[in-house]
Amino acid sequence: MTAPTPPRPRRPGGHLVGAYGLLALTLLLVLVFSLALPRTFPTLDTLDSVLSSQSIPAILALAATIPIVTGAFDLSLGYALGLAHVMVMELIVNEGWPWPLAALTVIAGGAGVGVLNGVIVEYGRIDSFIATLGTGSMLYAVTGWVTDGGRIVPGPEGLPPAFTDLYDSSFLGLPVPAFYVLALTAVLWLVLERLPLGRYLYVVGSNPRAADLLGIPTRRYTVYAFTASGLVVGIAGVLLAAQQQIGNPSVGLDYLLPAFAGALLGATAIKPGRPNALGTLVAVTVLAVGLTGIGQLGADFWTVPLFYGGTLLLAVGLAGYAARRRLSGGVRAARDTPPGPAPSP
Repeated sequence: MTAPTPPRPRRPGGHLVGAYGLLALTLLLVLVFSLALPRTFPTLDTLDSVLSSQSIPAILALAATIPIVTGAFDLSLGYALGLAHVMVMELIVNEGWPWPLAALTVIAGGAGVGVLNGVIVEYGRIDSFIATLGTGSMLYAVTGWVTDGGRIVPGPEGLPPAFTDLYDSSFLGLPVPAFYVLALTAVLWLVLERLPLGRYLYVVGSNPRAADLLGIPTRRYTVYAFTASGLVVGIAGVLLAAQQQIGNPSVGLDYLLPAFAGALLGATAIKPGRPNALGTLVAVTVLAVGLTGIGQLGADFWTVPLFYGGTLLLAVGLAGYAARRRLSGGVRAARDTPPGPAPSP
């Protein structure tokens, strides 16, 4: 009998490049732009601008990451964001609600939209692309109905200062929205990497058949993922209203492409081939640094959608490659591992 083939040694260098290559690229971009723009880029004003302007895209990217973990996509994110921020303005400005009650109501409504998406996808057996695109279109229609196609503008007294401070204030010398992003990233990391719920979501996304055999209710956990995503979108809608201080029915669509670019590119970092919160945070950072540097170099307005579109295509390709490499590595390890002794009867 021939001896079993010893397992091939892992290549730690390749693993490190795959896991931390995007983070290294971020540092490289910071260095390049700092050398090219020494008077404008490496400044505290640039840091404050990046942390403030990119916080909502980062939150949306984290929201998009949650369904992707289960193998689903939520294309209603941008539409739901637009409706959420419009509803906050409607309740505060036109209905006279206290802003905490309006904010909590909208956040709960975002979770409700997530439940609706999950039920349609899982129990209606409709592909997540089609289902969420349909619900997103309906949400956009509701937004138009609420605003009658116009904008919601506060009166001369403006919005409550405590409400606008949700976005405009600072903490430890940094914009407070950046701490929202860090807190949300920490929560998602804890849930996905350290709790059984996260492991179940990953199993559902990687192999639904295996999840069924293990007794994991795949439908229920997919609905959970969509619900959590909708909840995060509701939070982002409240923050967007505090930032914009005006109800614009079409503003949410601008965040859809950056959200998916960040979420899919994040699947190539930290844990390549697997959507993860820390990877999404790194991806959003590299996108923010790239956009800021390009903007300070005087690029035209059309470079922004070009940058995001190209990044999205690159992210999809890299994420697919990382997933295939991860799968082939697992198959190779299983093939090269010598069989153990047969279980005793």
